[in-house]
Amino acid sequence: MPQIVRFDCFEVDLSVGQLRKRGLRIRLRDQPFQVLTTLLEHPGQVVTRDELSRQLWHDEVFVDFENSLNIAITRLRTALGDSVDHPRFIETLPKRGYRFIGDVLPSPPAESAETQRKPRLLVLPFLNLSGDPAQEYFSDAITDEIITALVSLATDRLAVIARTTALHYKGSHKDVGRIGRELGVGYVVEGSVRLFGEQVAVNVQLVRTDDQTHLFATKYESPLRDIFHLQSSIAQDIAVHIPSLADKVGCAPLVTKPTEDLTAYTEYMKGRYEMWKGTPEAMGKARRHFEAALAHDHRFALACDGLANLYWYLGFWGILPPDQTEPIRRFYALRAIELDPTLIETRCLSAFHPEKCNYDDAYSYNWADTAEEMARVRDLSPNSPQIRVRYATVLMVLGHNAEAAAELQHALECDPLSVEVRFWLTEALYYGRCYERALSQARKLVELEPQHPVSSMVLGHVYLGMQKFDESVVALRRAVEVSHEFPLMLGWLGLALGLGGHRGEAKSVLKQLHHISREGFVLPTSFAWIHLGLGEIDEAFKWMELAVERIDGWIAALKSYPFLDPLRADPRFSALLCKLNLQS
Repeated sequence: MPQIVRFDCFEVDLSVGQLRKRGLRIRLRDQPFQVLTTLLEHPGQVVTRDELSRQLWHDEVFVDFENSLNIAITRLRTALGDSVDHPRFIETLPKRGYRFIGDVLPSPPAESAETQRKPRLLVLPFLNLSGDPAQEYFSDAITDEIITALVSLATDRLAVIARTTALHYKGSHKDVGRIGRELGVGYVVEGSVRLFGEQVAVNVQLVRTDDQTHLFATKYESPLRDIFHLQSSIAQDIAVHIPSLADKVGCAPLVTKPTEDLTAYTEYMKGRYEMWKGTPEAMGKARRHFEAALAHDHRFALACDGLANLYWYLGFWGILPPDQTEPIRRFYALRAIELDPTLIETRCLSAFHPEKCNYDDAYSYNWADTAEEMARVRDLSPNSPQIRVRYATVLMVLGHNAEAAAELQHALECDPLSVEVRFWLTEALYYGRCYERALSQARKLVELEPQHPVSSMVLGHVYLGMQKFDESVVALRRAVEVSHEFPLMLGWLGLALGLGGHRGEAKSVLKQLHHISREGFVLPTSFAWIHLGLGEIDEAFKWMELAVERIDGWIAALKSYPFLDPLRADPRFSALLCKLNLQS
């Protein structure tokens, strides 16, 4: 084994014989530590009591093996905060032995000197100098395409901060020195865009953050029809002025022409701009723009990719019924890959495909195949935060929460201010019962985006796990407020109210959801959670059954939700896991 073995929030240092939890040493006697080491050598495999006894005590030593081993196991469980009845790490197999059932994380590879010297760069959102707010989509699109071009240029030699973090600085007046310190970047690109008629003008400058030296600055003017070549040229010119890249930048074009139709590309840029806003109203506008792009060019792969992402969002958040959006999402994802097989991130989006063999059949879920495909895609593009997030969400469904958290930590390296990445990292820690770490992440997210509903929602989740129901209710009330009573948020609030003993208020929220469902769609899990909070278990199971049938994305984490622990011995719970293909 490696000298450092990690699982969940624990770290075992074999070189010094220490167990650490979040960096703090936990006192553990020699024999319990040896038991842990032996179990970690055979993760997922049964280690018999006889094997452990021989490992701990020589034949010539006379001890009460049975009692001494029981004491060692008890002390180890105490140190890990584990439970005999609901084990997270050490499972007892009566009369046979023990098995380590936690996720052992792979040891990170040692960084080479070249990797450690990899420069980090941030492209700040380009300013819109047209004087027309309606042209804001164009300056954002130029920013995003230059980021994409730079990532493609030298992925193994340059760490480029993702667009979601970059856009966090839109409208900010922070100097590049401060930004460099906040994000740990050595270089910042600043720029502006002006679109006038069929011409585009772009000003670009590259600044070194430690001394704010301008390494490169120039102005580009080009016909709009040459926009793709212009973006490639800008990325090339930026790269050659970074000392460590100057002699390694090739001359091949970085940005392929996704369409010959500029009107189609304009509609696509507008659609992407609206989709990133994330509101139901903006989603409707985005759909119309993407469809208009395809009307102008029916072979425009990026427009198909935009629609695939859009329909995933509409279904997962319950804006539209997911069993209606899923076939559309899959159609557009597969069409995008058919048109352009180089769309790596779209491959991740198309990997999961619940299907019906016949009209009346239940959906079949294929999590194992999905995880394998996403792992392959992750290896093809390890620096994509979006791919890391999608892979991590499937790992969480499978119950591999520590591994998911590790993937999301990698995603934060290139996208440190992403709401999506930090939201899912907090969820992974919450699912894994690492509540203190989850609380820390949730508070960071609230500080980062106090007006975003998911910030308060995930804080409420963590408090639920900690059984701090009053605090959970406060956080989830805030989520309901800032989301303008979005049904998904109401479902979580009803759960917290019910578990916290506020039955009257929980029933009022349930009544409110039924009223909303008469005119629009409400995810089945939202009803299930409130019934569960009220202790109405039979009703909760009925709604969870419906959630599985309708591909409600929030039922997929059935294996991990802490608040479902009291139901795990119920045969109906095992039946649900079987329907989700999470248990044979």
